[in-house]
Amino acid sequence: MVGTEATPLSRLPGGFDVGALRIQLAGRPDAVLKAWPRAHPDQLDEVLRAQRIIEHMRTRGYPTPACLGVGATATHVWHLMEFVDAAPAPELTPSVVEQLMEINELQAGQASEPYDHWSYAWRLAAGQEFGRDLAPSLSRAVAELSNYSSVVSVLVERVRRLCGDVPPPREAPDMVHADFKPDNVLVRDGVVVAVVDIGNAGSGTRATDLNTLQWHTFEDPQLDGVRRRLRTRILDLVGWDGAAVLAATQILVQLEWPIRHGYHDVVPGVVQRGHRALDELTALR
Repeated sequence: MVGTEATPLSRLPGGFDVGALRIQLAGRPDAVLKAWPRAHPDQLDEVLRAQRIIEHMRTRGYPTPACLGVGATATHVWHLMEFVDAAPAPELTPSVVEQLMEINELQAGQASEPYDHWSYAWRLAAGQEFGRDLAPSLSRAVAELSNYSSVVSVLVERVRRLCGDVPPPREAPDMVHADFKPDNVLVRDGVVVAVVDIGNAGSGTRATDLNTLQWHTFEDPQLDGVRRRLRTRILDLVGWDGAAVLAATQILVQLEWPIRHGYHDVVPGVVQRGHRALDELTALR
């Protein structure tokens, strides 16, 4: 796709960190362009890894848009994706969750790149310091969360107590999307037609993505039933200790994000949801 004439059409919703631009390609269907400022030497390799995962998963029927091109300039790394004429899910519904659980099953046994989200989740939840983190800056930020406020400190300490004695997980064989949330689900007439933003995908347990999905079911009491279904499936896949690690990781990441970006009014709600998630899981121990 390098050298193809492109005309910008519009910005697309979502893409907080980077944004996405719909473009018109000469003689081709529309596409979506994302570009990131160069931040570290391995950045292009990471985008190429995502491209390989996309190609692999599409052969298995996974509904992620095709990658049309990947490249870099002196200042940016970019990728070009197939445009899908559908909108991000405005909200989760029982039907959308059921569809996503079926899509998640397509990830079973499909790990194709050694980018281990499962081991990283355990290190983050248990407070382990390993030298080869997937996201060193996130690990450092999480380590400082207790300094934010007393209520955040109480939740972080609860997470640490819950996961401190959990042994390292065994290697898991699944593809992990790693950002399996409503913003990244494209829906048309109530039907899920695409799962996007696969740039941080890797290996581990597909329960990671079910756990992310579960986090977003707390927003609507009508989703309590599907949350129980999600939790049951997570427990089937990784057991109680594994479910605790995944819940803890989600809580820590959800705390870190608004604190880092200065959305301080969001933090109390995250704390409340975090305790509720742990309460519901602890009740099943």
